[in-house]
Amino acid sequence: MRDIITLECTQCKSRNYTTTKNKRKHTGRVEYKKYCPRCNARTMHKETR
Repeated sequence: MRDIITLECTQCKSRNYTTTKNKRKHTGRVEYKKYCPRCNARTMHKETR
């Protein structure tokens, strides 16, 4: 039931992280505040399709 998703930085649009999420509990797109090595800062990362 867990699907692999890719997280994309909202500032520079680079795809930095992959993670899993439960599709039953989180039906919408998730957002996490993570470190972006390209921006050299903690930025919001959104789920991409």
